[in-house]
Formats: sequence, structure tokens, C-alpha cells
Amino acid sequence: MIRRAAPLAAIILATAIPALAAPTVGETGSKPADPIKVLAGRLDLEKYKATIKGLTKFGDRRQGTDRNRAAVDWIEAQLKSYGCSNISRIKYQYSPSETRRPSGPPVSPDAASGGGRYRGTRSPTGVNTDAQLQPDEKLRALNSQPTEPGEREEVYCTKVGSTHPEEMYIVGGHMDGHGWGEAANDDGSGTALVMELARVFSSPDVKTERSIRFALWNNEETGLNGARAYVDQRAALQGKEEPAGSGRYPEPKWLGMIQHDMMMFDHGMPRADGTVSKQQRPEADVNIEFQSLSKTAAGSQELAWVFYGANEAYATDYPAAVGPHMTNTDSTPFMDLVPAISLRENERGREIGAGWDPQWHQPTDVYATYSDADFRLGLNAAQTTLGAIGRLTGATLTR
Repeated sequence: MIRRAAPLAAIILATAIPALAAPTVGETGSKPADPIKVLAGRLDLEKYKATIKGLTKFGDRRQGTDRNRAAVDWIEAQLKSYGCSNISRIKYQYSPSETRRPSGPPVSPDAASGGGRYRGTRSPTGVNTDAQLQPDEKLRALNSQPTEPGEREEVYCTKVGSTHPEEMYIVGGHMDGHGWGEAANDDGSGTALVMELARVFSSPDVKTERSIRFALWNNEETGLNGARAYVDQRAALQGKEEPAGSGRYPEPKWLGMIQHDMMMFDHGMPRADGTVSKQQRPEADVNIEFQSLSKTAAGSQELAWVFYGANEAYATDYPAAVGPHMTNTDSTPFMDLVPAISLRENERGREIGAGWDPQWHQPTDVYATYSDADFRLGLNAAQTTLGAIGRLTGATLTR
């Protein structure tokens, strides 16, 4: 279960029904500003778009290439510019012959696998490997270097908690992509979300009781290898003070893991001819998924409902929906160890897997494909996570 100062059920009650949470009233009788609402207001659509645009200058950022390595360097430089502390990298070796597919339920039409059963019209999905399908010659040239086996790196930074630095939530997104596009949505949208949260929480006037780690995974597209490397290298280090008596915890105890993967395109089910609407659907929402077959299913579901409540309180445009079919994303290596959830544009198994996003792993996954309505859906996911993590870590503003 998640370790916390108060029962998570109480947090759920306060977040889902804000009126039941008694406010503190100042001497003048006026209600003080909610610090988390102030922080959510620091998220900005244009800043979010600019961060995605910055990532797309490295093309699809395919792992094992110079463009991927340059993107990792750029991400680290951006985190430093935000004032994010304790920036570090995970290094690991990767060879295609050693690929490990996700150990959790795969994307599958079989509901018993945990991925959700397909319903309605389906459209073919897959990974584009044909360079000639990318009409932009400059982008085609940028993406031309093939992947090579060898050392891989991924970067993370940490907001250290003031009261409980030995406990933390992990907030992640994967920075690699493929398909001969710009990987703007998969997963520039999730990477930019995590980076924007790092920017807001790293402000010098923000204080959190518990720690937050912002992780930008590599090698997601090859089988979650970057997230697996993190778990393999750091799970056993949790909660250990180093050096003894220092009050420093290189790997605080994991309280929860939150993944962000494809945040922007919710245009609805494919039509009978396989095409998808070019307009955001009126029913667009932020999907919050946990895996009902995981060992931490109960705690993961509780965590999902905390995020649902935060969406109710802090998201400006789009509501949230909670589902039990989290699958094939970087929270999978964590899900049997700690409560883990995933935020995204649609349900991974029965919607994205059924062709609801025609840009998935295609040359059309470029910045220019998306409208402000699409970008705003990603921003609303950022507001949701900021609100939930802010509440869970006890975020406040210093005067």
C-alpha cells in the first residue's frame, strides 16, 4: 500500500468532493488561495507547445542514434534551466537480440489479458518502416541514421521533500519514438508534460513534504527497456540513507509511479471506412488507467481515483475517466512493486490498439498535425497530475 500521513481514502474524499474539505480561514475571514491551484495556473499552453516543439527538432528520437543522444542532452539542459535538482542519468546496455517485451498484459482483444476487449470499428495499426512515406525531405534525412546496439542513457531529476525526503512519487514519460515522424504525440506530449511539471515544482517558492522524481525514459518502443533498467538498478536502493546520518536518500521509497504516454489525440472511433475525424471529439477526456491484474491493483485503483479527483478540481477543459486496463507502457515494470497508473489520450488496449490514433508510429506524428484543442488535452492531463501530485506530496508556496 502507499505510505502516507493520512489514509488515501481521506484524500480521495477531499479531492472528489472539495466542499467536504474544511478550508482554513485567515484573520480577515477570506479563504486563502489554494497553493496547488496557483501552481496549476503556472502551466501554460504555449509553454507546453514550445517544449513539444523543442523535442521535435530531434526528429523521431529513435533509441540508439545520435538524434536520440542529442535529445537526452537537450532534456537535461532544460531541466537544469528550470532549477531542477539532483539531475542524474541511468546508463544501461541494449541489444535488439536482448529485447524483453512487457511482462504485463499485452495489447490484446482478449479482456482476460488485462488489455481490454475491442468493440466497434477497428482500423489497422503498426509501425511504419518505410522512409519514403515521410514527404518532408529534411525530416526524412534527420531520421535516416539507423539504430545501433550499445550503451543507452536516460535522465531524471528530483524535487527533494522537506519533511519526508525518504519517500517519493515517480512521474514519467518516454522520450524515444519511431515511425519516421517527429514523435510529437508518442511521446513528445508525455515527455513535455513531465518537463513542464518539473519546471513548475522546481520554482524556488515551491515546497513539498515528500519527494518527486521526474523521469524521462528511453527505449520504451523496444519493450520498456529504459524503465526496466531503472527498476533493475534502483529498486533495491529504496529508502537507504547515504551516507548514513546525512538525511540524503539517493533512491527514496517509491509511493507511486505515474506514466504519461500519448496525451493529445482523442478524436473518436474509426469510421466504417477506417478513417478518423480530424476534429477533437466533444467527449474527449483524460484516461487514467490502472492494471486490475497487477499485484498492487487495490492501491493502484486508489491512486487513480485521487487523480480523478484532482482532475475535477484543477483541469480546465476536459474531464477524466478511470479504467482497469493499463498495459504496454513504462508503468508496467513498476506495477507489481508499487501502485502504478498511466495517463493518456485513450485506453491503450481497446482504443489505441484498435486504431483510434492513426498517427501512432506513423510519419504523420508531427507537430503540425495537431490543433490547439489537441495540445490543450495534453495540458489538462498536466493539470490533473500536478493537482494530484501536489496534494499527495503536500505542496505549499513559501512567502
